[in-house]
Amino acid sequence: MEIIALTTQAFTKDYTPYIKSFTNLTHILAYLNGKLVSYVAIITRWIQMSNGPLLRTAYVEGLATDLAFRGNGFATQVMRRFITEAQDYDFGALATGSHGFYERLGWRLWEGPLYTRKDNELIAMPEEQGCVMVYTLPKTPPLDIAAPLSIEWRELEPW
Repeated sequence: MEIIALTTQAFTKDYTPYIKSFTNLTHILAYLNGKLVSYVAIITRWIQMSNGPLLRTAYVEGLATDLAFRGNGFATQVMRRFITEAQDYDFGALATGSHGFYERLGWRLWEGPLYTRKDNELIAMPEEQGCVMVYTLPKTPPLDIAAPLSIEWRELEPW
């Protein structure tokens, strides 16, 4: 499968377990001359700010561009399409170490404490601090980016 080959190359690890563990994926693909050169998925996740309602979140997963095609705007194109496709969600979120790329596209770094929700318990995720970014969509409620933020538990990588 082209997507697994591309994401495995980009992340230098077998991405098969990740792709297989996700449900309700929306794939966004960029091709050049019939070759898959960039990819991202929208995964529906549920985020909660403080004790507010659960927000149906368009979560960025697996953004990858073929090494030979990096620096040509393909990742920007698929992320712009991501935002277009995510307009009916309450919120956009992702975890990354590449802040500058996402900031140019309008994403903001979350400053508050981070948690995952598992078995009715909040588990602190201090190792994710400085990695989670959010995107305001038309349905996004007013944000307090210093408030606690939690996401439902998932295997492999909670955030």
